[in-house]
Amino acid sequence: MNAAGPRPKIGFLGVGWIGRHRMEAMLAGGAVEAVAVADPSDEAAAEALRLAPAARRVPDLDAMLDLGPDGIVIATPSALHAGQSVRALEAGAAVFCQKPLGRTAAEVEGVVEAARRADLLLGVDLSYRHTEGMKKIRALADGDALGRLYAADLVFHNGYGPDKGWFYDPAQSGGGCVMDLGVHLVDLALWMLHFPEVREVSARLYAQGRPVAAGEVEDHAVVTLDLANGATVRVACSWRLQVGCDAVISAEFYGTEGGAALRNVDGSFYDFTADHYRGTARERLASPPDPWGGRAAADWAARLAAGARFDQSTEGLVETARVLDRIYGRDPAAPVAAADATEGARRLNAA
Repeated sequence: MNAAGPRPKIGFLGVGWIGRHRMEAMLAGGAVEAVAVADPSDEAAAEALRLAPAARRVPDLDAMLDLGPDGIVIATPSALHAGQSVRALEAGAAVFCQKPLGRTAAEVEGVVEAARRADLLLGVDLSYRHTEGMKKIRALADGDALGRLYAADLVFHNGYGPDKGWFYDPAQSGGGCVMDLGVHLVDLALWMLHFPEVREVSARLYAQGRPVAAGEVEDHAVVTLDLANGATVRVACSWRLQVGCDAVISAEFYGTEGGAALRNVDGSFYDFTADHYRGTARERLASPPDPWGGRAAADWAARLAAGARFDQSTEGLVETARVLDRIYGRDPAAPVAAADATEGARRLNAA
């Protein structure tokens, strides 16, 4: 696969709203072509086929892999991500997966190792890295404009909550708002700091205003990470918080020479500003509009078309997953409930 050769053929597994949005972003770039879609919803599949009339609908991942695609885009319930990713990679297809890549660090590590063995491109939709604001903030940090970073505060409060039942089943989701929203925040913090060692993790998880109990998923979390480089990261996230707007999203970074922050605008899930702070002065780095939502997907598609193979930077996915395990107090050696992809497709709507 290269820029001058045939376009990579892609199968789209799960084409609910998110899956279709990422599909549209990939196809708009022209780097790849859709050959198959799979989803238990007739309506979702029909909408996807309107985006790619030449593609065919297939019943499941096995049928999709029988077509010999160059890549698979996975937007199914979280419990299926790791197993489906490994199967696709072992069949010779590169993978772009919705977050989380796995419910536990062991699952994520298994996928990354499968990609390494197959020497295939692996991408995960950690889309906030691709906002214009975060790209400029990281460039500032990498250029020493902020000095030594020693503090970060990241927030994602959602005035709503997921509308699919599997999100509230720990065996299917792997966790609540931390797995759904906090994964973006932990990833952003570690990515900004180039994945330093995380020495200490403390977390308070709540469900409906009380400490989370066995069998529940959290709807509010407050987390502190103490890093080996001396920095401290604070993370807070929630579902259905009484915040007076749709969402409160921010990522603030403070160093010895300056600070920088990404913030959503007027409760929007999509519009962000970014600012560079120096003392009491500020400089605007980025403002809406910024069509960032499908940028991670389009970037993966372009890299695949250019012949990219396994990327060592994906090992950072394992580090983020290990932090999430520590937030949940999970035993790394504990078994994870198996998820059957065929049964999952029958009884769960795609993400």
